[in-house]
Amino acid sequence: MARRLRALSAGDLARLPAGCGACAFWESGGELERRCGSACDEALVAAWHTRVNDEWGTCGLIAYEDDEVLGFIKYAPSGYFPQAFTFASAPRDPRVPLIACIRISPDARHRGLGSVLLKGALRDLAGRGERQVEAFGVVQKPTVLDDSPLLGVDFLVRNGFTVSRADAVHPLLKLDLKALVMWTENLEAVLDSLRLPARLPKRAPASWMNGG
Repeated sequence: MARRLRALSAGDLARLPAGCGACAFWESGGELERRCGSACDEALVAAWHTRVNDEWGTCGLIAYEDDEVLGFIKYAPSGYFPQAFTFASAPRDPRVPLIACIRISPDARHRGLGSVLLKGALRDLAGRGERQVEAFGVVQKPTVLDDSPLLGVDFLVRNGFTVSRADAVHPLLKLDLKALVMWTENLEAVLDSLRLPARLPKRAPASWMNGG
């Protein structure tokens, strides 16, 4: 079966890489340890997903093959992510969409899937009339790859982001979406051409997007 991109649905949450469906890092208030799984609440995440879809619209994409989720991306206006406002470089406008996280199955890392998911999200946002998108970056690569809920600064810069609010540890980066409206690249064709294993075993998620 060809690989495909589609909107992340509530029914997909239980099929995400291990722990991701219950990880409530971004959805939680109060400053948390900057680590995946530092807050876990499956019911909170499901309720958050339903609310955002009802009030704002699609808030994520998944890449899949057969019944296997290869990776996913989550995004929404930063006002829907209470944790975003605990950072020193917190967004100034809660209405601007924030790329919260990208998760890729370990076997699919370093093959371009992270960039395909990001471009899919950017195209979706541009098509919905959004003018800008933001994302927190992490400067120092974590010791344990699966620990960081943020994206690598290098990954974001390679995909066109620039620093909006500087911080030595977690800068906020931004991208102007107006230049993306005329994209004609067939992302599903790109996804299908990636040199990934035909079928991937279910394993722990990857968190560090430096080179994803």
